[in-house]
Amino acid sequence: MWTYLFFALFVGTLIALLVVLNAFTKRMGDLERRRAELQVEEDRVFDFLHSLGEAFAEGVSSDDLHRLIVESASRILESHGGALYIAGKAPEALVPAFISKGCPPLVAVPPHVLSQMPSNEAAVESYVRLARVKPDNGPVGIVWQSGKPRIFDHQELVECGLAAGPAMAHSVLAAPLFYRRKVLGVLVLANGAMSTPFTGEDLKVFATITEQSAFALFTEGIYLEAAEKKRLDHDLEIAREIQSILLPSMPPRFPGFEICGINIPARQVSGDYFDYVAVDEHRLGIAIADVSGKGIPASLIMAMCRSVLRAEARGNPSAADVLRKVNAQLYPDIKEDMFISMAYLVLDSQTGRACLARAGHDAPLYFRAADHFADKLSPKGMALGIDSGEVFNRVIADHEFEFASGDCLLLYTDGTTEALDGAGEEFGIERVVAALEDGAAKGARDVVSRITDGLRAFVGNRHKHDDITLIAIRKS
Repeated sequence: MWTYLFFALFVGTLIALLVVLNAFTKRMGDLERRRAELQVEEDRVFDFLHSLGEAFAEGVSSDDLHRLIVESASRILESHGGALYIAGKAPEALVPAFISKGCPPLVAVPPHVLSQMPSNEAAVESYVRLARVKPDNGPVGIVWQSGKPRIFDHQELVECGLAAGPAMAHSVLAAPLFYRRKVLGVLVLANGAMSTPFTGEDLKVFATITEQSAFALFTEGIYLEAAEKKRLDHDLEIAREIQSILLPSMPPRFPGFEICGINIPARQVSGDYFDYVAVDEHRLGIAIADVSGKGIPASLIMAMCRSVLRAEARGNPSAADVLRKVNAQLYPDIKEDMFISMAYLVLDSQTGRACLARAGHDAPLYFRAADHFADKLSPKGMALGIDSGEVFNRVIADHEFEFASGDCLLLYTDGTTEALDGAGEEFGIERVVAALEDGAAKGARDVVSRITDGLRAFVGNRHKHDDITLIAIRKS
């Protein structure tokens, strides 16, 4: 009896051990398969990260980067297809950046377009690839608005307006691409009716993909901005070179007078303008102007002003009459918020006389050698481009005077007097006058050098906030 009981106990224990061992073996097999699956997923994710790194190292284009993100995500999670929607220039909608081939529609397709399937699938595909997505519009819009990744099942997709059918999505993964608290877009993966729906584990893997994709899109944006800045800098450098051709490279030789002029732009291009124009055989026109504003717009107006002035100055000894004609031509083409201040001088080498007109420009400084004193010349006038001519023509007038030996006239723009030091103090007219009085006896070049040297010392390394232009004219 005891032998039988012992044998039965032994057999029962053995069977139990075999059951446990079988269960353990099966569990180990499941764990091994799961480990293998996780290893495959991990390898695919690392492959994705490696692909992103290589793409940036090789200078991948935006289109290729968008394709890489979508196709890599689809491969890792074994989806039917995917799409990337990004925030475009219009903030109210997302635009499709890339939609993989065979991806089920992720936006609601109008019935009249949908009815063309299956005979005309191109119509549906074309609509989907051009359709913009607004907040709360389908799975893409919902995730964009909520800012949270999620899985959409078949019923939810139908409720979103994605009708059921063999070509329609039955399970969708969607997640916003966040970087630095900004949504750059939405990444979406879709499976059709014949595929297994996405799971919570898929969503976790997808979260890793979207994090890296957001960083890649952000980095791409930085690269694009840097490339655009480089292109703009190149364009501005070309504009600066063109403008340097329009401005005088050296002063003219004019009997009885020494002339020196300089332009120092605050940016690559200048809104200041100065010029020397041969009026006739013994008269020279000298102009200085300041276009309101800075940069490219001001430089374009400056170029227009130069062309018109040169055309009207020929053969006309009246400075005021020239400015009347310049204003008449420029007024129709200048925006309401822009204007040009200008001083224009006509010098006569035979008589030593000068004719000055001032269109709202800073009053020139005139140094009289006889009493070693500089004072302003302030003939009446208003800026160009403000009035069509009814008022402008009435107020502007010629101011005639005669240069004596050693006398010096200084024309300047307000960037000279309004230059600021570190404490916010302006360079001021007093410093300009002092430089003129101290340097006039040594010549026009010395006057300009004293002022520019004084400005450099005064401003230091601070960025110039306005263009600076100077012209000194001294009678020998």
